Amino acid sequence: MIDGPYFVLIVIGVVGTGLVAGVFCAFSTFVMRGLAALPPAQGVAAMKAINVTALTPAFMLVFVGSAVLCAVIAVVTFVLWPDEGTVELLLGSALYLFGSFGVTMVANVPRNEALLKLDAGTPEAAAYWPTYVREWTTWNHVRMAASAAATVCYVLALS
Repeated sequence: MIDGPYFVLIVIGVVGTGLVAGVFCAFSTFVMRGLAALPPAQGVAAMKAINVTALTPAFMLVFVGSAVLCAVIAVVTFVLWPDEGTVELLLGSALYLFGSFGVTMVANVPRNEALLKLDAGTPEAAAYWPTYVREWTTWNHVRMAASAAATVCYVLALS
């Protein structure tokens, strides 16, 4: 049985990865659909505003903090190599670090940066908007699934 400070780390990992999965789920299931339904200039302007305001300390603490915590859980798991939950803990950490945090850095952030460079009312922005929505949302589905799977792995490690 996992207990003590290690248990607390994993419970915090469950909460962090679960919160991030929830944010990504909201974007995958209705936020991006709502933005895509707007005229391109309005959708671009709204998404640019969302991307800027997402960089708040509260969200970054949960998103980046969960990545740091997942890395710590992976290292501690390698060091302690517990009798139970090892596979689940390592898999959960990998899912979040690569499938959520990593995908964000290599797929979603570059698209956000490209969108940020465009003026919302321009023909270039209107032309890029459908591609942005499709590609960004596809990668967001990956982030959502990876974050949710990481949460499940951590819960299974505790059971």
